[in-house]
Amino acid sequence: MQHDLDPQQSDALALPDAIDPLLKYRAQHQHRLNYMPWLYWSLKPKHRIWAEAWQREYQQYLMQMETIEIGENCFISPLAHIFAEPGRKISIGDHSFIAADCSLHGPLDIGSEVAINHHCILDGGRKGIKLHDQVRIAAYSHLYAFDHGMALEQPIYQQAVRSQGIEIGRDVWLGAHVGVKDGVKIGAHAVVGMQSMVTKNVLEREIVAGNPARFIRYRE
Repeated sequence: MQHDLDPQQSDALALPDAIDPLLKYRAQHQHRLNYMPWLYWSLKPKHRIWAEAWQREYQQYLMQMETIEIGENCFISPLAHIFAEPGRKISIGDHSFIAADCSLHGPLDIGSEVAINHHCILDGGRKGIKLHDQVRIAAYSHLYAFDHGMALEQPIYQQAVRSQGIEIGRDVWLGAHVGVKDGVKIGAHAVVGMQSMVTKNVLEREIVAGNPARFIRYRE
């Protein structure tokens, strides 16, 4: 009896070389793409054929299972954890990628040509996260669009959760290990340095760094 395979399991499939010699290296190619998705758009034609089919199958599966819309020519790693219940929709624009070991929880509005590298966490809370076009988020960055009450007379876990939302403007670059607090807006073309914690708004073209992040200079 034939069983349907979970698309995530297909990442490790391999058939004898006698059937297709290209399959010998396919699992390693897939592993590389999961962590370096930008290579997807520069694959040689012989690899592009199977890679497009692999992505098409997984993205169709994901859209069937979650409340998610995926644009054209995207790469979504099957090793990412993407959750979008009804009322927590995730929308992904054209030519964007999400790398392995990311955790995404809607509501999220992700623009076109957006890069979310491996091990990032984005949780939209109630108000959501909006990433405008061409945002680059380096590895291990965390964006949480919610916060807990911290009144001393009551345990934190019993207090109401607040959510204001996060907005990241066009052509913003968040360096590796950046944290962004709920309620923050980062203006277009801004840059946030590695290992920074953004606790207040960042204006257009500002370069900020530190914990908490502070103004360094303007991008020219």
